[in-house]
Amino acid sequence: MHIEDGILPPEAWGAWYGVAILFILPGLREIKKRAREALSYKPLLAMVGVAVFVISAMHLPVLVTGSCSHPCGTPLAAIIVGPFATIVISTIVLFFQAIFLGHGGITTIGANTFSMGIVGGISGYLSWKLLCSFHSPIWLAAAVAGFTGDLLTYATSAFELAWSLHGSVPLVHQWLVFFLGYGPTQLPLAVGEAVFSAAVLQVMVSRRPDLLFRARLAKEAKARAAAA
Repeated sequence: MHIEDGILPPEAWGAWYGVAILFILPGLREIKKRAREALSYKPLLAMVGVAVFVISAMHLPVLVTGSCSHPCGTPLAAIIVGPFATIVISTIVLFFQAIFLGHGGITTIGANTFSMGIVGGISGYLSWKLLCSFHSPIWLAAAVAGFTGDLLTYATSAFELAWSLHGSVPLVHQWLVFFLGYGPTQLPLAVGEAVFSAAVLQVMVSRRPDLLFRARLAKEAKARAAAA
């Protein structure tokens, strides 16, 4: 997921920066709006950002891809603070990881944001919403979200690499080579992320539902209505 500097050509990493910005701007608007609705949103956002930084910093090199394998944390973050805010968090996290940990690069922040923040976060969030709409148990919806977001993050990273580096080899074939390179390390991590996401969401819903932004916002709106 952390594609390094020098792997993607300038036209590729520039294009991914452009795509990422299209999602970052709505994310900034979402953060601004929700911060006005609830003063506790920004501290929660900071806490979730730290969690994503720590979770996605667990480093396992993948030699055949020029990248490395990690849990993501973004599916869980998207459920808690919203998918577009998670994209902004991911961009900030990837910047600091590139600067201080050497994970990823500055030129590839756009590509890595697209895979981890946009695809990983949104796919996990949509999986969560879909299962919840069918009245799935909280733990199952969260587990599927974590697993789906994790694997699709790496399927996307593999596509980014294949798109730029496939040469005369068919794109689909090169994508499969890169994705299979991630497989041995990423499948166990995806299962671990599923278990972790399920445990965290189950605890939050049963013990601290107020930490879930939408639940807290509804509670505050109800309190304001009662006071009026």
